[in-house]
Amino acid sequence: MKTFFKAITVVAALALASAPSFAQKGPRGQLMVGAARVDVTPDEKDLGRNSYGILDRTHIRAIIFTNGSNTAGFVNVDGNMMESVVDAVNARAEKELGIPSGNIIYNGTHCHSTGTVRGDELIERTYKAVKTAYEKMVPAKVGFGNGVSYLNVKRDLFDAERGTWWEGPDYDGKSDKTVSVIYFESMDGKPLATYYNYAMHAVITGQLDMITGDFPGKSESYIESRYGDDFVAMFASGAAGDQNPLYFQQTFDLRDIRIADYAKRGEDISNKMPPGGVGLDRNDPETARLMEEQKKMAESYGQLLGEEVKYVIMMMRRFENNVTINCGRKIVSCPGRKQLNGGGRAGYAGVYEDAAPIDIALGLVMLDDIPVTSVAGEVYNQIAVRLKRESPYARTIMTTVADGKSGWGGYIPDDESYGAEVFEVLGSGFKQGYAESAIVNGLLDLIHEATH
Repeated sequence: MKTFFKAITVVAALALASAPSFAQKGPRGQLMVGAARVDVTPDEKDLGRNSYGILDRTHIRAIIFTNGSNTAGFVNVDGNMMESVVDAVNARAEKELGIPSGNIIYNGTHCHSTGTVRGDELIERTYKAVKTAYEKMVPAKVGFGNGVSYLNVKRDLFDAERGTWWEGPDYDGKSDKTVSVIYFESMDGKPLATYYNYAMHAVITGQLDMITGDFPGKSESYIESRYGDDFVAMFASGAAGDQNPLYFQQTFDLRDIRIADYAKRGEDISNKMPPGGVGLDRNDPETARLMEEQKKMAESYGQLLGEEVKYVIMMMRRFENNVTINCGRKIVSCPGRKQLNGGGRAGYAGVYEDAAPIDIALGLVMLDDIPVTSVAGEVYNQIAVRLKRESPYARTIMTTVADGKSGWGGYIPDDESYGAEVFEVLGSGFKQGYAESAIVNGLLDLIHEATH
């Protein structure tokens, strides 16, 4: 009998020894959270000559949090973040607020038809959002939940009838439908902010040639209207490199009209991204109808995504206020390639030669057991799926197009997708077989370093 119990004790000890450890480095402390929203819409007089005005106001949003030992946060812009803005705001936030440089993940909603103030004015307003959020911090608690939305679809499609690749809805393609939601409320239950992540390109209103936040901005304002003027809803672009809105045929139709207009003038842009501002007759009834459809579609998408975020928040039951905060940064380098027969968008085999290695900037802001990772690039969907599958933390998030980093090699396909002759893959500067593992393993390393 003693031998039996001894054996059980040994087995139990071995099981405990082999179990993963989730103890994080750094002290725990009371969570404090603040959030702010600052308008960054340009003046009408400052719009480009090809712009057709302002449809929506654009904003910088900031969520800053601390546990008394470390301070971090999230910042986004309706549009695309700029590296010069990130560097300037980081330096000032570290000097004046004590927020370590690198402890904030910045990202753009990556709208394809938007705009903000520029230069020093954008830096000032971005810093104002960070400082205001910092100064508004109150004791708070955080919750997490995953929802689901079927608004996105893989956009790399082989059309058997045409016999070629093109950008269209691949209903059988791999597509992560997860909506990940982080929600903050005060200790007495007042809603403060939410950070939600979804993988879908903001291209619905891309042919309007107007200032607009597309569906991300629509969803942000829709959620904020539910929780009050002080509430901040922040959209984080997931791994959407190959993910489009499921329904936006009017965008394709407008693109075709623009291509045809150029063709009449003897210029072939059929294998290029049609430039904005010219090539569409706003007085043409069909063009006008399609543009109105675009506006309605963006509104609908924003409401539907916003409803899912609100539902996830409503269903949250577990909250934590005594938290750890750990952050990290890493640069990984991958072999590069140069395309020798470039120019087309899809439907042909690319020819390449080796090129210089390309750096990818990675980041981590880990709030208790919620690792929010970041990648500076347009990442294919299944890279994030692999990260979440291999991460020891079920609440792992990947935010992309982060920190405004320039000089990277374009889209970052997962290894399997290199067989598709689509513009994202053809134009990618990364050689097949390297970037996916470099990103996943690099982020896993950051998570490991934050927890051991």
